[in-house]
Amino acid sequence: MPTINRIADFHDEITAWRRDLHQNPELMYDVHRTAGIVADKLKEFGCDEVVTGIGRTGVVGVIKGSKGEGRTIGMRADMDALPIQEIRDLPHKSATDGKMHACGHDGHTAMLLGAAKYLAETRNFAGTALVIFQPAEEGGAGGKEMVDDGMMDRWDVAEVYGMHNMPGLPVGEFSTRPGAIMAATDEIQITIEGCGGHAAQPNACVDPTLAGAGIMQALQSIVSRNVDPVDNAVVSVTTFHAGDAFNVIPQTAKLTGTVRTLDQGVRNLIEDRIKAMVPAIAQGYGCTTEVDYIRGYPVTVNHADQTAFAVKVASDVSGAGAVEANMPPKLGGEDFSYMLESRPGAIIMIGNGDTAGLHHPEYDFNDEIIPIGCSYWARLVETALPAA
Repeated sequence: MPTINRIADFHDEITAWRRDLHQNPELMYDVHRTAGIVADKLKEFGCDEVVTGIGRTGVVGVIKGSKGEGRTIGMRADMDALPIQEIRDLPHKSATDGKMHACGHDGHTAMLLGAAKYLAETRNFAGTALVIFQPAEEGGAGGKEMVDDGMMDRWDVAEVYGMHNMPGLPVGEFSTRPGAIMAATDEIQITIEGCGGHAAQPNACVDPTLAGAGIMQALQSIVSRNVDPVDNAVVSVTTFHAGDAFNVIPQTAKLTGTVRTLDQGVRNLIEDRIKAMVPAIAQGYGCTTEVDYIRGYPVTVNHADQTAFAVKVASDVSGAGAVEANMPPKLGGEDFSYMLESRPGAIIMIGNGDTAGLHHPEYDFNDEIIPIGCSYWARLVETALPAA
């Protein structure tokens, strides 16, 4: 596997960074320690410019090649952890109860730092490498914040690339696809108002739990009966809260859930059907409703040319047989979607091997893949910005 020898030389150093980040997880935009470490290391590496506070707590490092002027290529890693209690007894286990790096953002940050160290040392390219360290991927839309803060225009970014680890994909392999690769992540909140009373006299009440059960079942018909069978979509009701006592029919019931889609037309269709269906069903039970459909991250759409380029670079690192160029799309969400709406680019998955799944309390990033991921980033810059 032709990883870069110089990067392999500091594999242990990058692993130590990664494990320190794992032991000290931070959530959402509150990534001050992590961002501080990132900024300090980028300055230590000799980056031409290090800017903090982009998108609240994001960090951007600028590395200029020594081989002439050229375009600016952006590379993004996410820094935040998750509100999950780690249960695996590792030497570098999270030192903070209720917080852990259960999605591998510690590894993403460490790999991009490793690539930045190499690129700042070698500078064997013509143009500018922009290393982007983003907060709040896990629900906070930190990618949008950085774009809205003018990052792309400030450094005249021509293309932007992302990378995420994938448990179950073997170490040394990559996977991606052109077009929609990850889903839009929307939230539904439904409040049903009935008329509470004694459970022994249901005839004197209007039971919102019965209406809620009918609504929950009916929502499943949207995908099976309204969405074209060749399209992908998920409607899941994930919470149902009503009442506090066994002998009382409650006044109110609340349902929440998620909608996942890979197409804007399907997304619009499902929102319209939910808003039409829920009040009508509730009315049939004598209840009233309030429906909030909250749009989250948009569909993550890889650009065709940049995806083909990412496949080429990954193939140079791992071999063509180790790169899947048309993977099935995933219905998880990713706020790198905002950066891909702003500039052409692509996200690629790197194999994490046979590990626990993402967002699982036993998950840990696989340090074996560090030199592979770092080499991908370095080769991407050197290939996209060849020496003049």
